[in-house]
Amino acid sequence: MTQTPLRRVLLALAPVVLLTACGSTGNVSWSKPETLFGLLQPYRVDVVQGNVVTQEVMALIQPGLGRAQVREILGTPLLADPFHANRWDYVFTIRRQGVPDQKRNITVFFENDVVARFDTAELPSENEFVASIAKPLDRKDPPANLTPEQIAKLPEPAQTQSGAQTPQGAVRSYPPLESGTR
Repeated sequence: MTQTPLRRVLLALAPVVLLTACGSTGNVSWSKPETLFGLLQPYRVDVVQGNVVTQEVMALIQPGLGRAQVREILGTPLLADPFHANRWDYVFTIRRQGVPDQKRNITVFFENDVVARFDTAELPSENEFVASIAKPLDRKDPPANLTPEQIAKLPEPAQTQSGAQTPQGAVRSYPPLESGTR
């Protein structure tokens, strides 16, 4: 049985027509480019490049410090251009799934191998930086179509114990390593 060219074209277009018809149903976002049909989100690897510099670290950099001292405090610069030998650039970028991308630039200028000045935008404190890269917790709210009585009947989430606990494990006694006389 031979197929006519029109029949081949119709068979090829049928899946496309069926999939586009599904695009207007439900709350599924079909237009997100980072998802597969709005259902599957691929894993993105965390990408961290450069040196993390916070307010506390940058407070240690003062005019008059030598190159070795700056390298000890901030680490190796990401860009030390041979055409601009009196300038070191520290660039920090982080891309993490579920967290906004971050980018920071710090430029240290030298005169006679000592820090003359530095340029940087506002830097976060260490606590602010840790909070900015922490992934938000996925808290699921109860479905909107439940009545208050149905929500009250839902089981309570398991309580986590706060506070430090002493570690539990086997108790061992070891013989002394050396004798008491010398």
